[in-house]
Amino acid sequence: MKPRMNFHQAKWDEPIIFELSTQGERGILVPEIEEEIKMMVGDGISSLPKNVIRTQVPQLPELSQMRVLKHYLRLSQENLGADLNVDIGQGTCTMKYSPKINEQFTTSPKLTELHPNQDESTVQGILEIIYKTDVFLREISGLDKFSFQPGGGSQAILAMASIIQAYHDSNGESEKRDEMITTIFSHPSDAAAAAVKGYKIITIYPNEDGLPDIEALKTAVSDRTAGLLITNPEDTGIFNPDIEEFTQTIHDYGGLCGYDQANANGVLGIARAKEAEFDMCFFNLHKTFSSPHGCGGPGAGALGVSEKLKEYLPVPLVDFNGKTYSLNYSLTKSIGKVRGYYGVVPAILRTYAWIMSLGSEGLKEASRIAVLNNNYLLKKVLELQGASAPYAKDRHRIEQVRYSWEDLTNDTGVTTEDITNRMIDFGFHMWSSHHPFIVPQPMTLEPTESYSKAEIDEYIAGLSQIVKEAYQNTDIVKNAPHNSVVHKIKTEPLDDPNKWAITWRAYLKKWKK
Repeated sequence: MKPRMNFHQAKWDEPIIFELSTQGERGILVPEIEEEIKMMVGDGISSLPKNVIRTQVPQLPELSQMRVLKHYLRLSQENLGADLNVDIGQGTCTMKYSPKINEQFTTSPKLTELHPNQDESTVQGILEIIYKTDVFLREISGLDKFSFQPGGGSQAILAMASIIQAYHDSNGESEKRDEMITTIFSHPSDAAAAAVKGYKIITIYPNEDGLPDIEALKTAVSDRTAGLLITNPEDTGIFNPDIEEFTQTIHDYGGLCGYDQANANGVLGIARAKEAEFDMCFFNLHKTFSSPHGCGGPGAGALGVSEKLKEYLPVPLVDFNGKTYSLNYSLTKSIGKVRGYYGVVPAILRTYAWIMSLGSEGLKEASRIAVLNNNYLLKKVLELQGASAPYAKDRHRIEQVRYSWEDLTNDTGVTTEDITNRMIDFGFHMWSSHHPFIVPQPMTLEPTESYSKAEIDEYIAGLSQIVKEAYQNTDIVKNAPHNSVVHKIKTEPLDDPNKWAITWRAYLKKWKK
């Protein structure tokens, strides 16, 4: 199979929308309020507090409706995404197919016209869906209650760190327990969120097999340990079979354990947080459970806890008394709220629909196929000259692999960044961030259950072509991309805050002539 050599992306010499503004141009003119309506409900302004009423008309870019439409359609043509290309290069992000009927559900007026301030009696339907999704995730994880309030994985990790801190505070130990343990190949947010809460971070590195070093953990843990935040499998795709020994070690010193399951796509119905003795876990609904990957929204980090931590969850929770669904704000030790209202409801609805359509066996089958796809891809990548998969030699991985192009770079000078740019010429995407950069010249690939063998072969064909070019005609790769919207990204303007203009007001101040 050959990669799609004839791919050529649409390219527009498109200015930013600020530069398109023409004074006096209009899209939609908001009509003045009719006198009859004003008499009935007021003018909509005078009843507002004076400090929230503008003293002058806001300055905004001025464009016609047609020009706005053309602008954003042109930008859309300059993008690649999961609905257009084989996106397995978005490693650690679980880029999978989201059934389009789920999108119809979330855009239905039955959902979009709801308001979170409505009386509970008028929103029983969506409360039922939230509650039943909670029940599903309890079964999938083995834990006892879920909150859907966090807007994504990092916010769910922050909530886990907050719960750990509140738990120790209630026991009078929060000042002493000032250390959080994580691993270098867990998601970086595990360390970052704990640091935001004021914890000192202790990072465990892998042993020669690529597994977190249990002896290093036993050395690090102490009565100062607040908890463990860990991903399993880590971003190398290696599952830690000794994870229960890790959690037990933390528990022996009085700490709590939080399971980062942002990438649960390879373990649904196979491994659960409960059996690994975790106190908490979260799932990214916008990765594992149908919703498109977050990257700015919509995201949802479903946070689950064991029974002893239920009272610490963000409020409100959705409860069911056998007849009606209600919002429970009465948690005695709640960490409060981590975002507004109940969470990102469209992501919860997609999750509910996805689970209902697959059933328990379907969830397990999705994981089996994801693991099968990943290990097929692993075999094919390791056949390419210059590629390797550090750690766990000759062992299967779970849902992804962090590969290395170090040998190719040493042989040819072609780097993983060069390969990323060249893959664009074939209509493929390859992630350019693989933090932390411990694996030299990293490449992280994650083929979910959505991709067929033919699509994986097509992706491999692109990599194979680039490897051939790297050894035979290096300049083609080093000077890529050739068919994309941009040739080489210029980062210089981003390094100078004086040149930033992310608002219309800043643009007028800095750039308008």
